[in-house]
Amino acid sequence: MSRVAAAIGRRNREAAGALVGYLPVGFPDLPTSIEAAVALVENGVDVLELGLPYSDPVMDGVVIQDATQRALANGFRLQHGFEAVHAIVERTGAPVLVMTYWNPVLRYGVDRFADDLAAAGGAGLITPDLIPDEAAGWLATSDRTGLDRVFLAAPTSTGTRLRRAVELSRGFTYAVSTMGITGERADVARSARDLVERMRAVGSDSACVGIGISTGEHVREVLEYADGAIVGTALVRALADGGVAGVARTAAALAAGTLG
Repeated sequence: MSRVAAAIGRRNREAAGALVGYLPVGFPDLPTSIEAAVALVENGVDVLELGLPYSDPVMDGVVIQDATQRALANGFRLQHGFEAVHAIVERTGAPVLVMTYWNPVLRYGVDRFADDLAAAGGAGLITPDLIPDEAAGWLATSDRTGLDRVFLAAPTSTGTRLRRAVELSRGFTYAVSTMGITGERADVARSARDLVERMRAVGSDSACVGIGISTGEHVREVLEYADGAIVGTALVRALADGGVAGVARTAAALAAGTLG
C-alpha cells in the first residue's frame, strides 16, 4: 500500500482523520525549511507536502508566492528538493509528497525526476496543473517507480473528469475547497463538502481537502466528511513570522483538530 494512503488510513482509525502540512523547500533557507518540516511531523502533521519553488506559481496566494520567490532569490535549485526530502524522511520516517508544477519535471526529465525522488525516499507528487487526460507519461513512470500521484478535483470538475481524478490518483485525491488561489479564509467553503460527496459517489476512499483551511476548528470541520485536511498558507505565515518555533506551535494547534 502507498505510504501516504497508509498514514491517512491509520489516522482515520485512530482519530478523526489526517493532517497534511505544506511548506516550500528553501524558505527562508534550505536548512531552516528542513527543520521546519521536521517540526511539523513532531507536532502532529501526518503527511508532508513539500513545494518546489517555481517562477510562475499560478495556484498560490500571496503568502506562498512571497516565500517561494524568496527561496528562488536565495539560490534554490531543483536538486535541493531531493536533498530536503532525503533529510526529512531520514529524520522523521513520515511520508513526503512533493508539490510541483509540471514544467520543472518535464525540463528535468520525467523518469529521471521520479528515480531521484524515489531514491531520496519521497512518496510521490502532487501536480496541480497536470490533468489525468494529459498524464500518460507520468502514469507509466509512477507505476514503474511505485510513487504516488495526487490529482486535483475541483467544484467545477465534470463528472467524467472527477471520476478520472479519483480512479488515477494514488495516496489520496486532492479536493480543492473553492475556486481560486491558496490562502487563509474565515470559513471553509460549503462547496468542499459537496465536492467530497461527489467524489465518494464515484468511488473515492481517500479524499483530502485543501485551500482555505487555517485553524484547528477548520480541520475538525473538514474531517467530519473528508479523510484529511491540507494546510499550507497558515503554516508558511507562521514560519515567516515566528520561525521554526512558530510553525511548530501552529502545527500543534491545527493537529488538535484531528482529535474531534
